[in-house]
Amino acid sequence: MDERPSPEAPKPRGRCLALHRLPPERKSVDLFRIALANIRFPATPEESVTLAEQAIEQAAAHGARIVCFPECFIPGYRIGKPVPPPDAVFLERAWSRVAAAAATGNITVVLGTERFAEGQLRISALVINSDGSIAGVQDKVQLDPSEDATFTPGVGRRLFHAGPLTFGIAICHEGFRYPETVRWAAQRGAHLVFHPHFHEAEPGAFRPTKFADPANTFHEKSALCRAAENTPATSPQLIAPAPARRPPQRSFAPTVRFSPISPTVKKVF
Repeated sequence: MDERPSPEAPKPRGRCLALHRLPPERKSVDLFRIALANIRFPATPEESVTLAEQAIEQAAAHGARIVCFPECFIPGYRIGKPVPPPDAVFLERAWSRVAAAAATGNITVVLGTERFAEGQLRISALVINSDGSIAGVQDKVQLDPSEDATFTPGVGRRLFHAGPLTFGIAICHEGFRYPETVRWAAQRGAHLVFHPHFHEAEPGAFRPTKFADPANTFHEKSALCRAAENTPATSPQLIAPAPARRPPQRSFAPTVRFSPISPTVKKVF
């Protein structure tokens, strides 16, 4: 089947997401502007909140209707990083500030964070509606082995809505390694699957200069596969470039801001 858009189909402009030629069970969204907060790793948990507020304000000012943050951006991804011990009181206060920023900007927020559930720490994406109310949480279900000693896997998946947009969330390792995490959302009508994750470029690591560079790591190919397998766009989201302390085998070149990607929507800038 030829998946190329017809000559009459609208083309994406700016950071707009045009979804078309979707299967009949998924209602089309003509134009929907998204923002991806590719920002530096916060020096402190408190700074993570300030940076999130600034990014939300900037995204809203540019007309975005939803903004997605990297994995565990608040308080900071703690594997291999000097992040203070988990603090439930701090997290509640941080989420309230982010919710207030979302309401002020009238923008939906997908916030990479962590949370306590049944006394266990989980990697999560907190979804905040454009009025500042909490839509819900998607926990990371499939942990990377390096996270097993720190976090507990979540259970189950869910869909979220932002206006006409239906979306799912797959967090880091599970989106790259487990196709069913994206398939689940696609089968239930998702137009888009956000894929927040944390990887920093290693010093001297390969830095691609074009979309789908054959020399790039497997992660970009995996994201392409998730989109091609299921039709909805996938939106990989990562931390901005910085000196990394991660082992070389876990490196990823974040200079490629390639989202969303799908058979019908190739890329947006």
